[in-house]
Amino acid sequence: MSRPFPFGRRCLCLCLVSIALILCGSVAFAADDSPKATVADLAWMTGNWAGSLGPNVLEEQWAEPKAGSIAALVRMTSAEATGMIELIVVEEEGETLVLRVQQWDPGFKPRTEGPQTLRLKEIKERSVSWEATEEGGIAGLTYARPADDEFTISVLNGQGGAFKIELKAVE
Repeated sequence: MSRPFPFGRRCLCLCLVSIALILCGSVAFAADDSPKATVADLAWMTGNWAGSLGPNVLEEQWAEPKAGSIAALVRMTSAEATGMIELIVVEEEGETLVLRVQQWDPGFKPRTEGPQTLRLKEIKERSVSWEATEEGGIAGLTYARPADDEFTISVLNGQGGAFKIELKAVE
C-alpha cells in the first residue's frame, strides 16, 4: 500500500511550516519598506504656521522634536467659532517614522473612534510624505517648507480628492 505522503506527515508539516514562515517574512519585509528616518529629520517643521482654508483660518503649532517624537496642535477657526481641533504625533518606530492624527469637533467630540495611522513614504531635506496604512479621511499627506516663511500641506483625502493648504510663518 502506498503512502499519500512519501516523506511522512511529520516531514510534510515541517515543510508547510517552513513555507508559511518564508511567506510571512516576505510580507513583513514588504510592509516595512519605509525610509529610515528620525524625528530630528523633521526639525524644519518646527514653528507656528497659519493660513486661509476657505472662509476659515488653519493654524498649526509644531513643537521641536524631542525624545523620539514631534507633535503639532492644529486649530481651524471661523470668525464665530472653533470648528476643529487636531493632534498630530510623529513617533520613531524601529528605524522609521509613523504619523498618527486625530480630530475633534467643538466640545472635544472625537470625529473618529481613534487616530488614523500613516507610514513614512518619502523624506527629503524640507519635505516629507506619508501614506495611510488603513482607510480613513486621509489617504496621503505631504508637508513641505519651500521657503523659510512658507509651509505647505498637500492632502489626498480618502475619497480620492486632493487639495493644498498654504501657510505662512506666524511670530
